[in-house]
Amino acid sequence: MRAMGGEAVLIKGFLEVSLLDWPGRMASVVFLPGCNFRCPFCHNPGLVLSPEELEDFPVKEVLAAIGARAGWIDGVVITGGEPTVSAGIMHLLHVFKRRGIPVKLDTNGSRPEILREILEKNLISAAAMDIKAPLVEDAYSAAAGVKADIAAIKESITLLSRSGIELFFRATMVPGLHDAAAVREMASAVPERLTLQGFRPADRLVDLSFGGIKPFTEEQFRLLQDTADNVCRERLA
Repeated sequence: MRAMGGEAVLIKGFLEVSLLDWPGRMASVVFLPGCNFRCPFCHNPGLVLSPEELEDFPVKEVLAAIGARAGWIDGVVITGGEPTVSAGIMHLLHVFKRRGIPVKLDTNGSRPEILREILEKNLISAAAMDIKAPLVEDAYSAAAGVKADIAAIKESITLLSRSGIELFFRATMVPGLHDAAAVREMASAVPERLTLQGFRPADRLVDLSFGGIKPFTEEQFRLLQDTADNVCRERLA
């Protein structure tokens, strides 16, 4: 399938059913290739660095599989990589909208101009944005693996906070990059609860040294999530 302008819609991964990717819903998951970040702790390095080596999932077959489950899945998650860098993202979203299929978009928030168009056209029902670090250039760039445009990240947070759709904000915790002070800053920067997720040493992109980092212990991780949750409670008080 080709998007408007002739760009091919490439799908490099597909889960027929997931109970994890859209909290509270049973969803299919579509993985789009490519990313403009190089997070050293990335959990999908193949999609980022060498998507051409991954299997292609024909769009017609993916749509057929989703359609066959329309009676019992609650929507589709579009993830990556970073979906907003994919040439066919808008076309794919329009296809799902025409078919009445709710969509959750996973994004790093680096392309607010694309996110704004998606929101203005009411193409998604939910979004999850990954917050990499406190919103200062040095810290964010270290976590993103590229020079970060903090203004763009802040603009995406603002767009989402005003959208009225279901929102999720999440952050991967990596020793050496994150501590309680960083978590407090990150949680303060978003309008909803910040959900933390653990770093897995096997998940690394270009920096092999991250494979030698030990994740936070269960107790350390719990305390970090408590820190984030306290920020949320203070905001609601």
